[in-house]
Amino acid sequence: MGSDLKKKTIHGVLWSAFDNFGSTAISFIFGILLARILSPGDYGLTAMIAVFLGISRIFIESGFSNALIRKPDLKDDDCCTAFYFNLLIAIGCYIILFFTAPLIAQFYNKSILCPLVRAEALCLIINSLILVQIALVNRQIDFKFTSKVNLSSSIISGIVGTLFALYGFGVWSLVFLDISNSLVALSFYWINSKWKPHLVFSKKSFHYLFGYGSKLLATGILDVIFQNLYPIIIGKFYSSASLGYYTKATNFAKFPSSTLTNVIQRVTFPVLSTIQDENQRLVEDYRRLLRMSAFIIFPLMVGLAAIAKPLIVLLLTNKWEQCAIYLQLLCFSMMLYPIHSLNLNLLQVKGRTDLFLKAEIIKRIIQILIVIFTVRYGIVIMCIGLIANSYIALIINTYYTGILIKVGFWVQLKDLYLIFLNSIAMGGIAYYISSLFCTNILSIVGAVISGFASYILFSYICKLEELKELTAFVKKRKY
Repeated sequence: MGSDLKKKTIHGVLWSAFDNFGSTAISFIFGILLARILSPGDYGLTAMIAVFLGISRIFIESGFSNALIRKPDLKDDDCCTAFYFNLLIAIGCYIILFFTAPLIAQFYNKSILCPLVRAEALCLIINSLILVQIALVNRQIDFKFTSKVNLSSSIISGIVGTLFALYGFGVWSLVFLDISNSLVALSFYWINSKWKPHLVFSKKSFHYLFGYGSKLLATGILDVIFQNLYPIIIGKFYSSASLGYYTKATNFAKFPSSTLTNVIQRVTFPVLSTIQDENQRLVEDYRRLLRMSAFIIFPLMVGLAAIAKPLIVLLLTNKWEQCAIYLQLLCFSMMLYPIHSLNLNLLQVKGRTDLFLKAEIIKRIIQILIVIFTVRYGIVIMCIGLIANSYIALIINTYYTGILIKVGFWVQLKDLYLIFLNSIAMGGIAYYISSLFCTNILSIVGAVISGFASYILFSYICKLEELKELTAFVKKRKY
């Protein structure tokens, strides 16, 4: 990796990590406060409508953000075209959701969902107004401003949501939190961003943006639908409280996994795009990113599974204890998310969104079959099905990576298997140490200390290069 690009990548990773982990941590903390006040059923209600809002967001964005980031000769006409398209689709999606809200409420047999959908959908229009500004920041691999915006909006919206919860607004506290978050972000971007839209809409720009983004649009819709497939089924056939338990477990599992995945996606896509035609260099940097991502996320997810029960009870109280088993299983499903992300990013970097779409369709067919087989046996078995689905998806994703740059399943397995085994061994030690204590705090502290020490020791014994790189990086930053 060239020195300038390496420096830019490290800077981008640091600020992106600070942004994602910082804002996510703040949201996570406020989420804990809200969970202690609200009921699992309140979270279940908002989870029921997530798929409809998620699909709308994908339509609004339509892959245009990645197209703007990747376009070598980006012009103002491209940005303006994307802006007005995003806004127009957002308004259309809101109108559709407004009039279909009663049908959504009827589907789940929950009348309160009608006003909830109409209120939450306002965020679609608000967020559409800043999609271009966000893409321009990501294009420059400069996340300092974005981190300030996200941290500020997370803090302000968290306070708003908590205050409404304390005053007895129930599920509406979560709605007001989302709306205030969007409004704060909108204010920051429009006040501080150098780019402002002009009255321009270019057909040429639209054809380029949509030509690249259309396949991402299709895959994005598939992704949102299938990410919310379990909440839809659980919300339809089980209680809102059961969905609340599952949703909260998912949020806990996503905290380390999806946050790191977001960092990887935001940084690696523009970075790898700059060397997309230098295959040898691309392979080397890609494999290094794979190993470092796994070295960090695998032990985090296995460790979280080891302390799931005492952590849930300590933070959320006993009323949420049922979601601990879901969290343990979901950790093993989501630990591969950053690896999936890198493989799929590679397809986009190479401009092969057709392979991206093909891979997504194959994976979703398999997921449907797994859901059909597991749904009759309860939520726990459904979570085990998610683990199987994640590992099957890895085989499919790496198959296409192997076609493009010869870094397929067996190459990636060779790169990652020691890190995986070390993480599993560490998790076993942490779980055993955790079971020796009678209080939740001591169980967590004992597990974390023993897990961290054993993972470093195993990595040292196995002479993992990632440990040396991280140690050198920390020493360099220290001095």
